[in-house]
This record gives sequence, structure tokens and C-alpha cells, in this order.
Amino acid sequence: MDITVEDVPAQNRFEARIDGDLAGFADYMTTDVLIVFTHTEVDPRFEGKGVGSALVRGALDRVRTGDRKVLPLCPFVKTWIGRHPDYFDLVYDAPPSKVTD
Repeated sequence: MDITVEDVPAQNRFEARIDGDLAGFADYMTTDVLIVFTHTEVDPRFEGKGVGSALVRGALDRVRTGDRKVLPLCPFVKTWIGRHPDYFDLVYDAPPSKVTD
């Protein structure tokens, strides 16, 4: 099974496809410095076949080629990164707040 992952900026998401069929997607929003992953979904027909992992890996590999950091609000993306320390360097590390009372 060949899973391809491509960025679809017009829809603000990465898509995973198997033989041309949409198998899953990861929605995102962008800023000048961030790509914020908000939701990931895998079609039930393809669950348990590594689509989610391939999707996140492909999306993060694409992010790595640019200069943005990742803010994983999506629980699936956050958990995946937590299990793959070689992607920790992509995670946005917010500076400490200077807010005072």
C-alpha cells in the first residue's frame, strides 16, 4: 500500500491518499512563524493501516523544509511528535510571558 502525502494550501490541510483515494487529512492554520495543526482525520476504511502516522510524518517533513515551527493543537499530532523525538526540534517553544499584574 503506497501512501502519498501532499500539501493542499488552498484547503489549509495536508492530505494522505492511497491509489488516488483520500485516506486522511490534517488541517492547519499558518502564521508568519507557525503552522498550527488543529485536526487530523483518517477515513474509517483506512484506520489501522498507518495512514495517520504517514500523514503526520509527511506533513512534518514538509514543514522541516521551511522556516516555520509547529504548534500541535491536534491531540493526534501532539502524541505522534511525543513518540518521535527526532521531530521535537520543529515544535514551537513560546518565549516566557512578560505579563505582570
